[in-house]
Amino acid sequence: MKKGSNGIATLILICSTGVLFAQDRTDTLYKRPKDTMDLVVEWKQIGKGVQFCETDAPVRSMIGDSKLTIFKIDPKQVEFDLFTASGMDSTSKPVNVWADTMNLNIVFNAGMYDLEKPLVSRGLLKNGAHHNQADLKEGWNVMFAINPLDSVDAMDAVVYDMQCVTYDSIRNKYASFAQGIRMLDCSGNPMNWKKNQACSMLVCAHDEEGNLIIIFNRSPFAPNQMIAFMKQFPTPLHNAIYMEGGPETSLYASIGDFCLQKVGSYVSGTYAKDTNETFWPLPNVIGIRVK
Repeated sequence: MKKGSNGIATLILICSTGVLFAQDRTDTLYKRPKDTMDLVVEWKQIGKGVQFCETDAPVRSMIGDSKLTIFKIDPKQVEFDLFTASGMDSTSKPVNVWADTMNLNIVFNAGMYDLEKPLVSRGLLKNGAHHNQADLKEGWNVMFAINPLDSVDAMDAVVYDMQCVTYDSIRNKYASFAQGIRMLDCSGNPMNWKKNQACSMLVCAHDEEGNLIIIFNRSPFAPNQMIAFMKQFPTPLHNAIYMEGGPETSLYASIGDFCLQKVGSYVSGTYAKDTNETFWPLPNVIGIRVK
């Protein structure tokens, strides 16, 4: 594992610092926004079960390079895990330190955390017998499930739309869960966010083959813009989950000669600056090991 530096030259975005979230409702009248370019996705294989792309967003952001950083992960060919500081040494760590400590190839935010209780997730978060946050958060209708308990054929990580599959029906099937906010439902229908602040963000979704798609942007976009970008994806996406936004947003990858470090910054109204250049210490992360 290559050691990363906390000083980051390239930045990427997500909205958590003081963001107010929208009512979870489907945009039944969705149409592709006018004056948008096509989303061009060209994959590069960087490891077994891992493909990478960095491309221009379909519209220009008001700040930065307007790039989208995208991974396509085959959950059947890699190993996922969830880590919580509250279940270990109660010490938050930057993603590169989590990677070095736990021998991980890819690390990113395991959902949003409470800035007033910085070890505690805002949505349900559990890892095995340890409950970081035991309560389901009302209106947060997607669940990232990791480490299946009862089937060697099951995928190691699945994002569920809890309006299509209830939490009670899956709670005894996986060891780890991280709750988040929907951006696309189980049929690929877009959500309509009323509180639509522009920010850096990291989101995850599934394609039709069950691959996990990770999308990270530093240049600020509104959530409804990111939803529109996902609707323009060359293969249809569904079960999209908003993982984090603002300066806390972090994405780290080190696979062979490939090394990537991306950190968020901007949130309109609450952190309206593109100056963050370091990974923030995170209490909860999702990690991937390439087999």
